[in-house]
Amino acid sequence: MEKGVPQATVFVVDDDEGVRDSLRWVIESAGFKVKVYASAGEFLEKWEPSQPGCLVLDVRMPEISGLQLQKLLSKKNNLLPIIFISAHGSVPDAVSALHDGAVDFLVKPFDNQILIERIQSSLDMDRRKRERRQQREKIAHRMTQLTARERQVMDLIVMGKANKVVAIELGISTKTVEIHRSRVMEKLAARNLVELIHLTRFLQNGDD
Repeated sequence: MEKGVPQATVFVVDDDEGVRDSLRWVIESAGFKVKVYASAGEFLEKWEPSQPGCLVLDVRMPEISGLQLQKLLSKKNNLLPIIFISAHGSVPDAVSALHDGAVDFLVKPFDNQILIERIQSSLDMDRRKRERRQQREKIAHRMTQLTARERQVMDLIVMGKANKVVAIELGISTKTVEIHRSRVMEKLAARNLVELIHLTRFLQNGDD
């Protein structure tokens, strides 16, 4: 684990104490850090979005159901991959959960090894998403360093327009375009036009 990076945690939310204890034992036995919660409300009260990990979530719980919690987290721009567990195996519930982005929907009793495999893949997914978000934030910060004119030049050159065409459209000299283009490349740490195009597209594509 990198210095300063929090350890990934498997968050378990289930209103059945016996199930919570069983899941804790299974998940900890596989070497993962685990935190358990008796309700969605308790989880929301204590959870910090900056904490990496994944969520093992019961579907049917009093007050706030698992599906309702999933929607609440989505509104908070949640990154946590969700693995639903259910004793009922309702098809509409499964369809709804997966449609809204859940990693999987496991029906109790399920194979513990399958759960562990889903957890591992979910933690890997969470790590990749967080890395992409951090990269995107770095690029966005670099973008703020561009002047208005540099941004205009960048927008045109990533469209594939030659320096002479950019100069004509902006009413400036080709030499001035070259200077602005060089500054754009330097500020965004792009070695060539291909990298610059990749950076701008990466910034626009969201977290997926």
